[in-house]
Amino acid sequence: MKTQMKKLFAAAALTVSLISTVSADLATQINGIINQPSQKKVQFSICVAEANTGQMVYQYNETKPLLPASNMKIIITAAALKYLGPDYQYKTQIGLVTAKAAVAGAGLCGDTLIVAGSGDPLLGDKITDAEHNRKPGWIFENIAAALKQNGVTAVNDIIVDSTIFDDQRVHPNWPAKELNRSYACEVTGLNFNANCIDISAENINGKTTVFIDPPNNFIKIINKVTPISNGKSVLNAYRTKETNKIVVEGKCRDKIGPFAIAIEQPPAFFGSLLAENLTKAGIAVNGQIIGGKKDENCDFKLLYEHTTPITDCLKRCNRDSFGLAAESLLKTIAARSGPDKKNGTWAKGRTLISQYLLELGIPEEEFNIDDGSGLSKENRLSANTLTAVLLDVYKSKQWPLFRDSLAVGGVDGTITKRFKEEKYKGRILGKTGYIAGVRAFSGVCNTARGDYIFSILTNNSNPESRNAINDIVKAITDEGDSQPYSSGRSLP
Repeated sequence: MKTQMKKLFAAAALTVSLISTVSADLATQINGIINQPSQKKVQFSICVAEANTGQMVYQYNETKPLLPASNMKIIITAAALKYLGPDYQYKTQIGLVTAKAAVAGAGLCGDTLIVAGSGDPLLGDKITDAEHNRKPGWIFENIAAALKQNGVTAVNDIIVDSTIFDDQRVHPNWPAKELNRSYACEVTGLNFNANCIDISAENINGKTTVFIDPPNNFIKIINKVTPISNGKSVLNAYRTKETNKIVVEGKCRDKIGPFAIAIEQPPAFFGSLLAENLTKAGIAVNGQIIGGKKDENCDFKLLYEHTTPITDCLKRCNRDSFGLAAESLLKTIAARSGPDKKNGTWAKGRTLISQYLLELGIPEEEFNIDDGSGLSKENRLSANTLTAVLLDVYKSKQWPLFRDSLAVGGVDGTITKRFKEEKYKGRILGKTGYIAGVRAFSGVCNTARGDYIFSILTNNSNPESRNAINDIVKAITDEGDSQPYSSGRSLP
């Protein structure tokens, strides 16, 4: 018995020794990186842990809350899995109402077409459509086909129901001068084409023509692009006081674009595109496009339903840093928590996300949740918070799904061009973050010794900070490869 106890104590001592050695070696390397002259004024919050055991192997200002930029999306996607579940699907429904009141209080009747939005952030999203081999405009073709199959040759009004989310389409803490940018697009219960249009210009025989995609009559374009025969083409677009009236200016020698511009009132935008496409398909639209709420007492005949799995949303959110996906997930969490499953708000979403973090034992002074995408400068997260969330997901059944949503170094997403060296390629998975003065990266390193969870946040950062972050992640991977055993495994 004594001999067996001695062996156990010896094994335990060796485990502690391994942890100490790894921590000391890694600390020396990371401290050297963050103390470089170029990083003297940069604020760091860093946390590194063994994934299997949760054992911390390096910490630096780990409890200090900093601006996280798009690392906020890690928190949102993890919370979405908790609150919505891995099998959740967004369901956009299109159908006819023949009762006397198609919309509560509107007094509408007849063959009224209703589009009931679910908050799906990927409806008509180009990247998602390409991955599923869907051609542009597929949704309108499918709706028209469903109507024809049911013998419908004309509809009256088209009602767009986006009430699953509230009417606050723009976050109050987003930079006002950036609201026409694709990453700051409006967030509604019925999104389409990332709530943007693509703008391009072409010089045709000395005259410039501006093109928008998808083509539509909902957006009014003022063409102020000057044709040039020499020099560099430049194109800019800005909003006016009139809703969806966009001025495009610049210089065009041959062709330039496309680039995305966020539009206003996405539900009405979708309704307008639907009406135009139905008309082209030979289905008359005799009424108006109306925003409203489907009366649950009406005789609603479902004709077509499009579903988007949460897995697609997680990938676009984490792999590609798609802001609309993060904001929609946050508001969906809020909507699904209510008795009527409607009216999802940023405020309610923030409360539920914060509740999740507190349940993990994270002190409330280490975080502040303001939006889902990380665009707001009111957000705060510590590296400890991000590491705790990643460890929570890692030990759950949802880890394979979550892991597959992360960008892969040297392979895809926002870190396609990073960690391309053979020894790192495909072994570093994570979520990047960037806004002015902020660079962040959190994720997992696959090493010979086991997986390491890490979070690295920098504020008051500079271009060299990204290199510093990359070097830290490489140091973690190298250290893991240099050790034969993990403290979470039994030793011989």
